[in-house]
Amino acid sequence: MSDLINLKELTQTDFEQLMVSWGQAPFRARQVQKWLFKGATEFNAMTDIGKEVRHLLQEKSYISQLALLARRRSADGSEKFSFGLSDGEVIESVLIPENDHYTLCLSSQVGCAQGCRFCLTGRRGLTRNLSPAEIINQVLAARSLVGKRQAISNLVFMGMGEPLDNFANLVKALTIILAPWGLNFSYRRVTVSTVGLAPLIPALGHAIRVNLAVSLNAPNDALRSQLMPVNRKYPLAQIIEACRAFPLPPHRRITFCYVLLQGINDTPSHARELSRLLQGFRAKINLIPFNPDSCLPFKRPTPEAVLAFQDILIQKHYTTLIRESRGADISAACGQLAGEVQRDIPPVIH
Repeated sequence: MSDLINLKELTQTDFEQLMVSWGQAPFRARQVQKWLFKGATEFNAMTDIGKEVRHLLQEKSYISQLALLARRRSADGSEKFSFGLSDGEVIESVLIPENDHYTLCLSSQVGCAQGCRFCLTGRRGLTRNLSPAEIINQVLAARSLVGKRQAISNLVFMGMGEPLDNFANLVKALTIILAPWGLNFSYRRVTVSTVGLAPLIPALGHAIRVNLAVSLNAPNDALRSQLMPVNRKYPLAQIIEACRAFPLPPHRRITFCYVLLQGINDTPSHARELSRLLQGFRAKINLIPFNPDSCLPFKRPTPEAVLAFQDILIQKHYTTLIRESRGADISAACGQLAGEVQRDIPPVIH
């Protein structure tokens, strides 16, 4: 398919120009995109487009899809999808049920280069970036699998990979995800998480409007550098400065995520240090008790330690929530995605 055009990677303007270059009216692009982002998987399904145009599309372009390799359901109702890519690589997405909607946790890379010590994805290293279409197709595949029972209204880029490490493809995918002619998500319901690639934090906000979540996990450089190698390149002062430069819409806040590790970063002194670090921010703090794994040398903090940590931050007037990760029993919780499936499972195309 190297000579064919992947239609899901075209903006509406690009698609209109393409149709004109093929001798077609620009409105044909809008017709095709309506079908694409409703989930059409073949051109013959586009019944309001003439056979001649459909044949032209078939000759010169294609509709990319992901292969569903595995689908596992957690006791808490969340589901993990393992998707096969065209080159045989595997990524994972997690569907999280809420009261009246679903949140979908998306991957942005195959693996991850950041090497955070408490994350299984980082142990495998980075294989490659995902293309814009591979990012978008996670949403379309999940929509197809969920059906109309409940809508997927929230997206979080907290799956495999560091989203800002795949900046250009991320922004292009987000452009299509947010566009009325694309997947038509509200920017208020799309969150991009980062370990702190400082120069790209304000760049993201200037490129496209989304929510920002920053994974801190330590309140000082010495500890954070032990847990997160990225801190040696971009220490906390640079990250905080970058967050202050992030163009934050009125009444919106930056979310700071903090994975609590027993005896490592979960003491009252750490909480007080964190409150000083974030002083002056319009911030929300998500505390995430660590999800243990036999491959990782950390333990989950006690409930008492978690509540004490939260209480100190609340007393300092921070909105502080304890986020229990979903899907731990199927290795779908925060930091557990590794892109590993049984290779003998026959693929199902969606």
